[in-house]
Amino acid sequence: MAEDTPILRIENVTKQFAKLRAVNNVSLDIIDGEFFTIVGPSGSGKTTLLRMLAGLDKPTNGDILLRGVRVNNVSANKRPTCMVFQSLALFNHRTVGQNIEFPLKMRGDSRSSRRDRCVELMNIVRLPEDYYAKGVTKCSGGERQRVALARALASDPDIMFFDEPLSAIDYQLRKLLEVELKDLHRQTGKTFIYITHSLEEAMVMSDRIGIMQSGKLIQIGTPDQIYTQPLNKFVSEFMGEVNTLHVECTAQGQYRCQDLEVDLKGPLEGIISESGYLVIRPESMQFVNNSNETDNCLTGSLFNEYALGSRVQYHVRAGDYMLVVEKLREHAYQGNINDDVMLGWDVKNSVLVNN
Repeated sequence: MAEDTPILRIENVTKQFAKLRAVNNVSLDIIDGEFFTIVGPSGSGKTTLLRMLAGLDKPTNGDILLRGVRVNNVSANKRPTCMVFQSLALFNHRTVGQNIEFPLKMRGDSRSSRRDRCVELMNIVRLPEDYYAKGVTKCSGGERQRVALARALASDPDIMFFDEPLSAIDYQLRKLLEVELKDLHRQTGKTFIYITHSLEEAMVMSDRIGIMQSGKLIQIGTPDQIYTQPLNKFVSEFMGEVNTLHVECTAQGQYRCQDLEVDLKGPLEGIISESGYLVIRPESMQFVNNSNETDNCLTGSLFNEYALGSRVQYHVRAGDYMLVVEKLREHAYQGNINDDVMLGWDVKNSVLVNN
C-alpha cells in the first residue's frame, strides 16, 4: 500500500432525496491500495455513499476527487472503477467465459487475448479452467461469486466497489469467501471499497473501517482501533456483543452504577463530569472468587451458557442487566446454571463513552 496516498477523496459530500438527507456532509480519504469497509445498519446511508463514489448517483453538494480530478459528473462507465453488486448482475444466458470476457469484448480486445485473460482471471479467483464453457446458471452460489469477481477484474480497474456481495450466502461459504476476498486484495494490490452491515466481515477483511450512522461517518479507524476505542455507545454496541453499564462520575476515575448500586473504577480518559457508559468486552470479563482479584467486581446469577466451538459464552443476570462473558473452552466456568457468581474486570480493559 502506498503510504498516505489518497486515490479517492470525498469532500463535504451530501445527498438529498426530497426531505431525506441520506448522506450528510461526509469527508474521507481512501488510500491507494487499501481495503476500506463502510459499515452501518440499514438506512444509515452506506449504499447511497457507495453509489456516489462509483458514479451511479451524483452528490447534491460536495466533491468527489479521483486521483485529484473532480469526477462528480463523470459517469460510472467512464471511470477506471467497477462494482460487484449484491445481485451479482451476471448474464444468465451466457457461459462463465462469456461473462468474464464481457468488459474485454466491449473494449474491443481480440478473441484470443480475451480468452487468455479470462483463463488467467479464473485461476486468480480459483475457478477450474474447464468451467470456461459452463453455463453460469449451473454454477453454485460461491462459483457465481467468483465469476462476478473475475468479470470485475477483467478491465483492470483502479478501484473495486462491493455492494454487500456476501449477504445472501450461507454462513460457511461466506467465511470462505471473506478469506478469499482478503487474499485477492493482497494478490492484486487494488483499492477495495466494500459496504456491509456485518461487523464480522469488516473485521476480517479491512485495513480500515468507517462506521455510518444517520448519513454521517461517525468514526474511522483500523478494526483494532474501533473495537478497543469506540467513539460512542452506538459504535461500541454495533461492533458486537458488549457489556454497557450506565454510570455517573463521582470523582476522576470513579463512577457509580446506580442501577446496580455499585461503585466502579474507570479509565481517567473519557467522561469526567457527566453520566455516560462504561464498556467492557465479554472476553475481558472474568469469573472471580473475591473482590481483590480485579479492579472492579459485581455479583449476579448465571442465567445460561452457550458452546461456541473453541469458546463458551455465559449470560449473567445482574439487576436489569444481562452481562456477557466469553472464555476459551479450557478456561470454562466450573459450576451450574443459577449459581451466584462474581464477575470482575480491570480498568485497562474498559472504555468510557457517551451516548
